[in-house]
Amino acid sequence: MNPHFGINMQKEIASQPGVWKTTLDGYFYEQEAQIQFLAHAARKHILMAGCGTTYFLGLSAVALFRKLGFQATAYPASEIVFFPDTLPSDDATLLAVSRSGATSETLWAVDAFRTRYPTEKVITITTQPKSKLAEMSDFVFSAPAAQEAATAETRSFTSMFLLAQAMAGSLAGDRAFLGHLSALPPGLENLLNRYSELPRQIARDMGIQRFFFLGAGPLYGLACEAMIKVKEIACTWAEAYHPLEFRHGPMAVANQETLVTGFISDSAGEAEIRVLQDMHRLGAKTMAIIERAGDLDLSEMDVVVELSSGLNEWERAALYLPLIQYLAYYLGIENGLDPDRPNNLHPVTHL
Repeated sequence: MNPHFGINMQKEIASQPGVWKTTLDGYFYEQEAQIQFLAHAARKHILMAGCGTTYFLGLSAVALFRKLGFQATAYPASEIVFFPDTLPSDDATLLAVSRSGATSETLWAVDAFRTRYPTEKVITITTQPKSKLAEMSDFVFSAPAAQEAATAETRSFTSMFLLAQAMAGSLAGDRAFLGHLSALPPGLENLLNRYSELPRQIARDMGIQRFFFLGAGPLYGLACEAMIKVKEIACTWAEAYHPLEFRHGPMAVANQETLVTGFISDSAGEAEIRVLQDMHRLGAKTMAIIERAGDLDLSEMDVVVELSSGLNEWERAALYLPLIQYLAYYLGIENGLDPDRPNNLHPVTHL
């Protein structure tokens, strides 16, 4: 094993409590100006555009926007470019998400949006406030502290997701929600301290060849992000599903080499645990990531992670990812790969 493999990614995953705090502090410092601008966007259909990881970010973010009372839809950026007739006919705001601010399809999506909605606004979430995408936008939410040296997104994803959450809370005027986001950085630090060895143990000792991540509502997009992290970094088979959808076909491949991980929600926790119990009985290994272990019967779980955040499913969502990021990292190391440089991938995708 090369001792230099994954140095950047390991540091970037570990840095997230501090980076989250810096990102949220920056948002709240500028909040008054943001709210004045966002008052315009609040009356529009919010179109979220991203590519790969940032598209998955959009899937979870639009669930929150809708829960707070807004019209919102997430699109792969290329869909906005090539299938504009699928976009809403009413007025819209484009919320473009890109770590680099230079991804080809996202830049094209801004141009296509401007053509279809020439008087409407473009908002960007990025880690690069001076990027091409930022220059093309009317307003920018940035998380420069989340910039990364590793190719795959870890702290950039979670930090940009926090900005999307904060934006949704501001649009809704929900001060309680915004205040609760401040509990996430110390909550993550506590979580990482309690489970520091778990991802390494799973990667080394469980003999897993297939990974499935199940999440519903605000957690589905995050389950998709967990999937892509394992694929990118470890070159290992991973898929994501809504929890009960896993019973409709995918469970055919459940066996002793399968780990089914449930991102357990408040709204559907009992049903989600039953799915994991069924998979355990079929021979699969199971992991439940849950707010409190005492709330449900977890006796058939192989691994239980308690978030213990004191937050609801809409507020705590980002906490589900860092341990999975570490799991992908250690799987990559075990497979002899460099997590900093995944196969066939580059930090910015151009066409």
